[in-house]
Amino acid sequence: MTADRRLVAGVDSSTQSCKVVIVDPFTGEVLRTGSAPHPAGTEVDPEAWWSALRQAVCDAGGFADVAAVSISGQQHGLLALDRSGEVIRDALLWNDLRSDGAARALLAEVGADEFVDRAGVVPVASFTGAKLRWLRDHEPDNASRVAAVALPHDWLTWRLLGYGPSSSEAPRGPNLEALVTDASDASGTAYFSAVTGDYDFELFRTAFGTSAREAAGSQTHEDTGPIVVSPRDEAVLLPRVLRPHDSAGRTPEGILVGPGAGDNAAAALGLGAVPGDVVISIGTSGTVFSPTRLEINDPSGTVAGFASADGGRLPLVATLNAARVLDSAAALLRASHSDVAALALASEPGANGLTLVPYFEGERTPNLPDATARLEGMTLANSSPENVARAFVEGMLCGLADGLDAVLRQGVTAERLLLIGGAARNPAVREVARDIFTVPIDVPEQAEYVAIGAARQAAWTLTGSSPRWQVELVATLHPRPSQVRRQYRSFAHTSLAPDPNVIGSTSPAHENSDNDHRGSSGARAPVEA
Repeated sequence: MTADRRLVAGVDSSTQSCKVVIVDPFTGEVLRTGSAPHPAGTEVDPEAWWSALRQAVCDAGGFADVAAVSISGQQHGLLALDRSGEVIRDALLWNDLRSDGAARALLAEVGADEFVDRAGVVPVASFTGAKLRWLRDHEPDNASRVAAVALPHDWLTWRLLGYGPSSSEAPRGPNLEALVTDASDASGTAYFSAVTGDYDFELFRTAFGTSAREAAGSQTHEDTGPIVVSPRDEAVLLPRVLRPHDSAGRTPEGILVGPGAGDNAAAALGLGAVPGDVVISIGTSGTVFSPTRLEINDPSGTVAGFASADGGRLPLVATLNAARVLDSAAALLRASHSDVAALALASEPGANGLTLVPYFEGERTPNLPDATARLEGMTLANSSPENVARAFVEGMLCGLADGLDAVLRQGVTAERLLLIGGAARNPAVREVARDIFTVPIDVPEQAEYVAIGAARQAAWTLTGSSPRWQVELVATLHPRPSQVRRQYRSFAHTSLAPDPNVIGSTSPAHENSDNDHRGSSGARAPVEA
């Protein structure tokens, strides 16, 4: 580390935007930040991500004083590259659901139990393997040109290292052998094992119908040249999987580049989460995840057995109904979010018998993609704005608590919860959480924890040891006994056992219903496919 390059940078390339943080590697202090938007949609030209990354770096004051950088990104997306490094078609994002039928076909061919045993997950439309099957079946001409398959953070790391398509001005050319990834992101493909740390090439062949191999690394090939994969090599290249603090190489300017990570795994790093911590993120949708060393095996597909960014596991559950439930409350009550919070706090636990089942967008946990929300237990006495507001907050948090239960059923222990995301700032959410959860809850200050986690990984790669950065807390919430979840269960879980004689009753839909919006961060963007 030179005197002029002493800082580290972390990148969060999410569905909506690219965010960059410049951090002191010894203290963890965030010194500068930058951001740039991404285009909307469920398929995107990756060049837009590369442009946003460069813009965000400029917005953060540049990398002239940066010694190491690492990129975290949205999981599951499919980038198909040809032999010249050109992107064959716009990248399919995690929230592109046209691959739902492909996921069902894979599940039928392999079986849920075997998929979980081999890849730790049950395939759904979000996962890369399902998107590869869709590409094979629906765009055979494009599929025939595929020489390499990468995830969003893999491709951005490749570009940052100076590689790129023949048509670009990338100084190191289209060397596909230089593609790298990490276990946390690879574990979201449905053809990688978080247990063995290796690709399952037979699962890849099942998905795409051709063989694959892991990239050899740039050191064994020339860094320039129009074609780097032999025309006789029919195996599709998959990025080389790096260990948690391995170096991916250096940029043309000499900046060390870390392996990168999936977004939730990077958030866990940024929060300094350890076994016993469970992170509950309340954004547009919700995620519940926890670092652990346990092997995760859930044939129901509710809990995804992802890898963490530190060499362990990161079991994760996504719920569809999180902060948008509060948006719905504000619209229904014709009130601001702060007014909704005040109304909810004026009620009492249980909302005087009023219960919201919050399945406004169907639900992923439990798997009820065709369900709808409903307000139960209404009487003349309890039909007040205060009780309605309280019921909406309680219903949203009870839905997340169902996700927490699913994670705990995998043997994970919860000694404390870390409550993050935009809704964690809501005072009613914090107060009501005490009635819902049974372990202490820490609320960290608002920060870009995904980007900070990537910066921490960059510091780890730079120094050889994982730094300990302090995470400031704005609140510690102690649970208090209540009957809120019991009341919620009496209404919500009746959806799991519908009356077959009632026309139109909600029934548990197939694991891979068209309404399955599970994604890398739980956020649900508008579906245009």
